[in-house]
Amino acid sequence: MAGPASAADYPSWDDVQAAKGNEAAKAAEVTNIKNFIVQLQDELQVAQDEAQKRGTEFQAAEEAFFEADARATAIQAQADAKTTEADTATKQAGRVASQLYRSGGADLSLSLFLDGESKGATDLLSKLGNMNQVAEHSNGVYEQAVAARNTAAALGEQAGVARDERESLRQAAQAAMQAAQEAASAAAAKLEQNQELIVTLNAQLTALQDTTAKTVQDYEAGVAAAKAKAAAEAAARGQSADGGQLSSQGWAIPASGSISGTYGYRDPISTGGGSSGSFHRGTDIAGGCGIPIYAATSGTVTYAGWYGTYGNFILIDHGSGVSTGYAHIVDGGIQVGVGYQVSAGQVIAYVGTTGASTGCHLHFEVRINGNAIDAQPFMADRGAPLG
Repeated sequence: MAGPASAADYPSWDDVQAAKGNEAAKAAEVTNIKNFIVQLQDELQVAQDEAQKRGTEFQAAEEAFFEADARATAIQAQADAKTTEADTATKQAGRVASQLYRSGGADLSLSLFLDGESKGATDLLSKLGNMNQVAEHSNGVYEQAVAARNTAAALGEQAGVARDERESLRQAAQAAMQAAQEAASAAAAKLEQNQELIVTLNAQLTALQDTTAKTVQDYEAGVAAAKAKAAAEAAARGQSADGGQLSSQGWAIPASGSISGTYGYRDPISTGGGSSGSFHRGTDIAGGCGIPIYAATSGTVTYAGWYGTYGNFILIDHGSGVSTGYAHIVDGGIQVGVGYQVSAGQVIAYVGTTGASTGCHLHFEVRINGNAIDAQPFMADRGAPLG
């Protein structure tokens, strides 16, 4: 593929006007414009493919981190439980040892023989039997304490290794997120730039091939009018900050519609956009293609781009460890970027079916310290029930 063209390479409306009066020049310009359109489309496809690749890598890296985090937490919990068990067994062994000491300790057998209160062999054997039982019990308690302590130490070492792995994967996920965001931003910029150029080039191409009385100036004016309309629509969307109904606690329902999928285990979904996992981390709201998606509450956008099976995805940080995610956004439907400060109820995107999705819906997530929780009770507690 040829390198990107500069602004000076693209034909101006004056060039189109000049070529229209000469058949040879017109044919050459038509070919030139068609080549530019193909090149722009190819450039855009490359940028979008790179964004999807990086976004998929980001999701895989974050999934690996989530698994490592769960593994480290589980091993540490086992280590803590064994430490408690070892402490209990050690205290019990201490009590038994104290009891043996008070009873004569290692010289207990001699004491029994010298004990004048022993009445015959039967009494002596009974006392010897009790001594053996206490000693055996002491040994058992001691062995239990040692075993628990050794297990706790081994699990503690495993937990340390798991924590190191978790930290390494956290850093890898962070780097993957940055790479994905850079690719997403580049693709968004390329989409805006190239689509605008393609609209103009298509209009110029039509103007060259038009044999009616419509003039080149008419086509130029049409492109200008279309741009003005698009700008006005974008501005109107940007002013929809209060689009979502707010609760008294400052939270908004992220999209209208009924609940079509809940948090928890379910059968994986496989589509052209990939296969989802068996555990569904969010709540699905089905309300139709293209309807607005609102920020659940105020916060800062930390990611906006492709995210593997989630398709086009936005993540907003609300502080205090709380974040919300919005997935399957329609292509071109993301209205915010990383670093944007959004208000509760602000339109941030539009519903689509990108990624591993079988129909238009919003996959909505609530995360606490990075871990997804059930969004339904969380939102209900804040006066913004889903569905």
